[in-house]
Amino acid sequence: MHAAPTWDPQQYLRHSGHRTRPFHDLLARIPDLPSGAPARIADLGCGPGNVTALLAERWPNAHITGFDNSPEMLDRAASYAGTTAGGGLLEFREADAAHWVPDGTYDLIVSNAALQWVPNHPESFPAWIAGLRPGGTLAFQVPGNFTAPSHALLGELCDTPQWRDRLGTHGRRFVHILSPADYLTRLTDLGCATDAWETTYSQLLPGEDPVLDWVKGTALRPVLTELADDPEASAEFVAEYRDLLRKAYPPGPHGTVFPFRRIFAVARKPLT
Repeated sequence: MHAAPTWDPQQYLRHSGHRTRPFHDLLARIPDLPSGAPARIADLGCGPGNVTALLAERWPNAHITGFDNSPEMLDRAASYAGTTAGGGLLEFREADAAHWVPDGTYDLIVSNAALQWVPNHPESFPAWIAGLRPGGTLAFQVPGNFTAPSHALLGELCDTPQWRDRLGTHGRRFVHILSPADYLTRLTDLGCATDAWETTYSQLLPGEDPVLDWVKGTALRPVLTELADDPEASAEFVAEYRDLLRKAYPPGPHGTVFPFRRIFAVARKPLT
């Protein structure tokens, strides 16, 4: 069993504009929450808290809890905690989305680019939907680019004779992402009015080796964690991966184009 990767919030946030855009698009499709008392919202895999804070802008009097299993991410998120401008509350707690179940009734359960790290996460949908207030919503987005060169090359490199025994499947951990149609079917089967879709963002990244810089904050984390006690091996692996990425994503006159597919789902529980 692989240890959880060690996260680097600063590295993750280096591309915060591009990483946050899909959450803005998801947030725009979430319907109004059930009326009544101030909303109760859970953010699963909240990371450094920057997108959790956007929930407080949309629902300023809500009680919002961000959950994550990374101490590094929670330390960074703590700067957003406290009373919000609308009199709500923003807090963060340690929890693993793979085992999280609602501790009461929520108006919204949301997750941004986190469930790809959770094997069999669709099996949690019944418990999460059950934990919603009537009219409440489950909304999430996950990366859907795991067959793209950035990730395929990582898996292939991990599987070479030089690295296979040490890294195993560290580069191939995302086979459990479903298609939009599959998410639509599963959530509709649970009685929810569901909207599911996908978008490919053509992202223009500046600087030298920007795709490598991107994956250092996400997909490369398990490898960097596994090789953390061997700086020489880590540097060698990163150099080999960098050279592959340079061929797959050559720079253009305005930067490097990095297409990135995202999968979205918004499921609203019936009012009755």
